[in-house]
Amino acid sequence: MPLAVIGAGFGRTGTLSFKLALEQLGFGPCYHMLEAFGKVDHIAAWSGAIAGEPVDWEALLRGYRSTCDWPACTFWPELRAANPGAKVVLTRRDPDAWYRSMSATILESLDRPVGDDADQVMIDHHLMTRELILERTFAGDHRREHALEVLAAHENSVITSMPPDELLVYDVAEGWESLCAFLGVPVPDQPFPNTNTTADFRTMVGLDPT
Repeated sequence: MPLAVIGAGFGRTGTLSFKLALEQLGFGPCYHMLEAFGKVDHIAAWSGAIAGEPVDWEALLRGYRSTCDWPACTFWPELRAANPGAKVVLTRRDPDAWYRSMSATILESLDRPVGDDADQVMIDHHLMTRELILERTFAGDHRREHALEVLAAHENSVITSMPPDELLVYDVAEGWESLCAFLGVPVPDQPFPNTNTTADFRTMVGLDPT
């Protein structure tokens, strides 16, 4: 089954809420970083992709109808080439708010070593994520000014690479209407998902939620 929607936005742009929204709209399951946890073959495949090795995208994402968040957003051009009929959604938010959230969540969690109770799968996932985000995405420099430059360059690359009618630049705070109009589906009666706040993330990975 080919992908129908490819999320090109970086993590901490509402990607988990976006994942849940896509699944509620019938475009699930949606591949998000959470999908890679505990999956040895997925971690190995993404590690290979980061190293420049060829990837069988159809095999890796078999059964999924959409993607968002890291690691998939890094490879959105490759995923689009493998799924030419897919629409692309660039989730974004205020850059300063994004960096504050990144600093207090993903960056802080990747800067610390895994716990003593971590098994090899957890260690490999942590190393893959560090290589993807800290090194490949931010080139080892995730200070505010540089990170914001990387974010802006990524978003500009997506916007300038896509035909306007096949791309939605989207803030999840907009809710259902623009997303549903772009995907050609009815607006649900249920509220738009709102999850994975900074406090939620810090609790999930064992950081002080405050």
